[in-house]
Amino acid sequence: MGGGTVSSGVDLSRADRTFEWSRVHAVIAGLGTSGYASADALLELGARVTILDDSTDDRHRDEGGLMETLGARVRLGPGSTAELPNGTDLVIVSPGWRPVQPLVASALATGVPVWGEPELAWRLMHPDGVVPWLAVTGTNGKTTTTQMTEAILKADGLKAAAVGNIGRPILEAMADEVDYDVFAVELSSFQLHWSPSLSLHSAAVLNLHQDHLEWYADAADPFAAYGADKARIYHRVQHSAVYNVADPATEQMVERADVVEGARAIGFTLGIPGRSMMGVVDDMIVDRAFVEQRATSALELASLCDVHPFAPHNVENALAAAALTRSFGVHPRAVAQGLRDLHLGGHRIETVHESGGITWVDDSKATNPHAANSSMRAFEHIVWIAGGQAKGTDFDHLVSNHAAKLRGVVIIGVDRAMIAATMARLAPDVPVVVLDSPERAVMAQAVRVAATMARRGDTVLMAPGCASLDIWPGYAARGDDFAEAARTIDGPLQQ
Repeated sequence: MGGGTVSSGVDLSRADRTFEWSRVHAVIAGLGTSGYASADALLELGARVTILDDSTDDRHRDEGGLMETLGARVRLGPGSTAELPNGTDLVIVSPGWRPVQPLVASALATGVPVWGEPELAWRLMHPDGVVPWLAVTGTNGKTTTTQMTEAILKADGLKAAAVGNIGRPILEAMADEVDYDVFAVELSSFQLHWSPSLSLHSAAVLNLHQDHLEWYADAADPFAAYGADKARIYHRVQHSAVYNVADPATEQMVERADVVEGARAIGFTLGIPGRSMMGVVDDMIVDRAFVEQRATSALELASLCDVHPFAPHNVENALAAAALTRSFGVHPRAVAQGLRDLHLGGHRIETVHESGGITWVDDSKATNPHAANSSMRAFEHIVWIAGGQAKGTDFDHLVSNHAAKLRGVVIIGVDRAMIAATMARLAPDVPVVVLDSPERAVMAQAVRVAATMARRGDTVLMAPGCASLDIWPGYAARGDDFAEAARTIDGPLQQ
């Protein structure tokens, strides 16, 4: 390891599955789910693979041992990722790896390609195993929209899989003994940053709001850099570039995109749709984009009651999924059937308890202010449990928008002081309680405080607007703690 001749000079600019991979020394930076899938695929193609990860927990040791058995060189433990090994031809990074991290910066400075798992998967599909991708990105709603897209495709009888940032590597699905017709692909801004070659069938950007700005902290304008990575999803789109009419930033991305000639811009809106749009008319999701006489006709696809859980932002997700799948030619009736068939995972505006006229709602998946804003739009009177890791975002817009709805606020987590200061500045009349405990038991305490603030008819909404890793192992554990504590509450508690 260490400095010296970094690359052997292999040209990977046109590399696909038929490339002479035995000439390539690939470094896998991070042995997470995507890193494991990448290493496995490259080893099967005959590449020399070095895996680097600073962790030595049981999972990394077990998976590292298996990779060594298959022929990889594995280095685990603190400092393992500090330097780029000599003779590196390609670096595959896990999504969270930033350009300024030393190993990545060294690769970029010496002309070594840096790819993410989606880029590797895209290349290894070619030249003769290409499965079309219907891809989704955006600050919020990606996972739900990807799941909706998969469900609609399956309702039309297609062999489809939800892959990517949703939790299953694309390479893993490619190894299935299934002849897939299409993939529903969730892509994060990080994955798009490291995926320069994609040319997707159709793609959607759901929205653009502050999130993950710490990843872009070294950029002159972190939010602009974040948006630029989201916009990459439209690059060389072949059929439809789907945007949110209510979010001008997404439409501007489409206008600036270098798409394949003939590709269309398709909007979605909660209002009555214009031409080449999906929208809502009389509580029905309708299509004015993929109908023969789209200038004058609107085709009913689904009822709003087919969308679960029902909330304005989730209807937007359904509209985007409808646009993507209709671009692929699904039958209109498959949209309603797919939405009805879908059963989303927990922690997304999920009612976990009702007692004494108070509704307790777990939206632990709301890990940034825009996601919390979406939840708040669905309720009239709220006691809000907020806080965690703010990731460089601010809460000004959220608090200003919903101050009139707030019966009270309970704030927890590492960035609690920032949120409390925002409340004091923009909603000084709303009661606020800040809890300083860094232990998981703080959620039970927060729930009891919220119960003293709530009145009959109120919703206690745990939509933190922040990531959870300051206290919990993930947002699911945070939501579970909230639900468990809420179920012990019998109506409002006297203050």
